[in-house]
Amino acid sequence: MTAERLNPPELSPPAGFSHAVVATGTRVVFLAGQTALDTDGKITGDTLPAQFAQALTNLLTALRAAGGTPADLARVTVYATDVAAYRTHAGELGRTWRELAGRDYPAMAVVEVVRLWDERALVELDGFAVLP
Repeated sequence: MTAERLNPPELSPPAGFSHAVVATGTRVVFLAGQTALDTDGKITGDTLPAQFAQALTNLLTALRAAGGTPADLARVTVYATDVAAYRTHAGELGRTWRELAGRDYPAMAVVEVVRLWDERALVELDGFAVLP
C-alpha cells in the first residue's frame, strides 16, 4: 500500500493517530472486531492495558493472515467500556501500539460503549487495511 498520512496544520497536532490517510492499493481488508480472546475463546487479562495488547495482537494476526502489515492499516476504531480509564492508560497503550504496530499510525477513533459482546471485555479494535 502507498499511504499518505495527512495532518493539516489547521488541526490539533495528532498524538498516536493520523487525521487522514490516503491509501492506494489493490486489496482492501476489513478486519473484524477483536477483543482479548485467546485461542480457546476466553478473555485474557484483567486490566485495560493487558486486554488492549491482546486485542491489538489479535487484530494484527488477522491482518498478517490476509498478507498485510501494520503499515497497511488505514483505519482503526477502538471501542472502550471506560474512556476515562483509556485516557489514564494512554501512555502505556501508546507504547504497546508502537511495540506491536510501529509508528505508521492509521486514522483512528476511540468510542465509549456500554459493554462489549463478552461481558469481561474492556476493549475491542476493528479496522481496515489497504494492501499493495
